[in-house]
Amino acid sequence: MKNRLLWPGIALVALLLLNLVVTPSFFALRIQDGHLYGGLVDVLKNGAPTLLIAIGMTLVIATRGIDLSVGAVAAIAAAVTCVHIGTSPDIGTALVGMAIALVLCAALGLWNGFLVAGLGIQPIIATLVLMTAGRGIAMLVTEGQIITVNNDAYRQVGAGFVVLPISILISLAVLGLVALATRKTALGMLIEAVGVNPEASRLAGVRARTIIWTVYVFAAVCAGIAGLMISSNVSAADANSNGLWIEMDAILAVVIGGTSLAGGRYSLAGTLLGAMIIQTLTTTVYTIGVATEVTLVFKAVVVITVCLIQSPKARAALSFRKVAVS
Repeated sequence: MKNRLLWPGIALVALLLLNLVVTPSFFALRIQDGHLYGGLVDVLKNGAPTLLIAIGMTLVIATRGIDLSVGAVAAIAAAVTCVHIGTSPDIGTALVGMAIALVLCAALGLWNGFLVAGLGIQPIIATLVLMTAGRGIAMLVTEGQIITVNNDAYRQVGAGFVVLPISILISLAVLGLVALATRKTALGMLIEAVGVNPEASRLAGVRARTIIWTVYVFAAVCAGIAGLMISSNVSAADANSNGLWIEMDAILAVVIGGTSLAGGRYSLAGTLLGAMIIQTLTTTVYTIGVATEVTLVFKAVVVITVCLIQSPKARAALSFRKVAVS
């Protein structure tokens, strides 16, 4: 696993150094009004929603699944919360709105788990249903409008600080709790067992369906919290853009981090590295002035390069060619 983390680590360092070359003050940090600011802090803050969703996605992928609906779930969470808050400035209204949104997200995760574990539908098809319908649900909730709110308590989730941005602290706290729950208990081993061979794990007494339901619910709740971060950062819910394509960034983060889409062994540390690579790459694109129309192509080329470098077969083929040439 350490070897799998080597190349993503090198890629992240290379991207950070490129930003340093282009912007010499990129690593500079300053404290203002008790808040920590700087280029690295911005990368962590902007990457917090992706990291949070990628943590849930890691566990789903480890069970040999996939969840394409997380972006739509994030949009639903933002829409429900902002519509509930409306024009109210009260902290209680914000807390109730967020609680309702997260309960709804858990229910959507249960739905995905039911389709996958209960009905045996392929995960990519089962979650594609909610990915498609979820945006429509969010549009219905907001009536097709961008809902703006003015609530200081809600704003704290995505734009607040406790020295560091609160969104960073939330994501790192979830990462730490998941690491403890999966690496200090048997839960992680059970998740990997289900991913390696669901039928064999069931015959061995593992409740594979329960594990699958659980990871889909957890992924949906993570997506809901990420949606609250994205929405509260701008104090608005936009059903069309909130969480748009964030599922792709999350899947890329997991894969770049060394977790196989075939299920089984996974790496939370790798997911953290992958999420930071994706966000640093986005920052780099803007820093070096890549044209908007080729931004996605540029990101794709970098991601493919990192994945090829990680691939043992690709490295072996390259080494063979070097030996043949010499």
